Amino acid sequence: MEMSTARSNENGQSLVFDPSHLQFESSIPSEFIWPDHEKPSADPPELVIPPVDLRSFLSGEPLAIAKTTQLVNEACRKHGFFLVVNHGIDQKLITKAHEYMDFFFGLPLSEKQKAQRKLGDHCGYASSFTGRFSSKLPWKETFSFRYCTDAQSSETVEQYVVNKMGEDFRDFGALYHEYSEAMSNLSLEIMEVFGASLGVDRGCFREFFKDNDSIMRLNYYPPCQKPDLALGTGPHCDPTSLTILHQDQVGGLQVYVDEQWQFVRSNPEAFVVNIGDTLMALTNGIYKICLHRAVVNSTKARKSLAFFLCPQMDKVVTPPTGLIDAENQRLYRDFTWRNLLEFTQKHYRADSHTLDAFSNWLPKQMN
Repeated sequence: MEMSTARSNENGQSLVFDPSHLQFESSIPSEFIWPDHEKPSADPPELVIPPVDLRSFLSGEPLAIAKTTQLVNEACRKHGFFLVVNHGIDQKLITKAHEYMDFFFGLPLSEKQKAQRKLGDHCGYASSFTGRFSSKLPWKETFSFRYCTDAQSSETVEQYVVNKMGEDFRDFGALYHEYSEAMSNLSLEIMEVFGASLGVDRGCFREFFKDNDSIMRLNYYPPCQKPDLALGTGPHCDPTSLTILHQDQVGGLQVYVDEQWQFVRSNPEAFVVNIGDTLMALTNGIYKICLHRAVVNSTKARKSLAFFLCPQMDKVVTPPTGLIDAENQRLYRDFTWRNLLEFTQKHYRADSHTLDAFSNWLPKQMN
């Protein structure tokens, strides 16, 4: 657990991560230098993760379903990562989403800060974690939005962006609302694969997430003149349920499997999918989470689109009865996404032990 705050400089001002200057600096602030045992490794091997043909699965053809469920089951029991191909998402939408990222992160820092993320919140613009932590800071900027399938309960991504950035950003907000909606629908299809893979009702998990309250995040990793000392994102596991990631051609995603860091090759026609803590709890620990991180380089900026599927805030996360028996006792207590989100935003820096730490923290909040 890390609850330190950002170190102030000698003038009492908090450290500010402004890529327009820092990406050209030959030396980087000490807050961005990672310990030796966590620094990027040279020439990691490639992690070969299975491509899951979603169109074949949805066709209903028995052999295609059997092949898909076997691939997903094996991957998720080991490390929780796989690729989705033939996903049906319009390539023009993906391309536009990457182009709009170039536009936003190319703005002056003062413009981006109109949407500044508040401490303890999970939406808005963030330049590294300078307001939250004092060491092992990530070399990145992010812009995050809440996406809720129930339009009655929350503003749309478009409305949020316009409220923060102004009317000129309406098309920008509308584009990411459309992208989030596409990712939500894709997530529900993947949930059908999980239901079939685990031998419970195929619609079980789809129904659970039908009304989701999710997070869309734009990640931007500027060049770093000391890429051997820094990390774009440090080793972590996602506390959310499911992550659907689209990398650009630069690449940089690494996964810790078989006691070593391995890289995931970029594939513009595929999405990288990985399990989060909430889904691990929902599957009673059958599907595993895995440490992953992002590295940076000295010449190219890297971008990625990340959609984090989450249940409704107060929906109780409890595994289906079919996943609990004498040999598979309950591993985690019931909880709500609201509680876990608060824990990871205000009390804990997400890692591979988040659920265990959360399980110890939660009862104390209820006394």
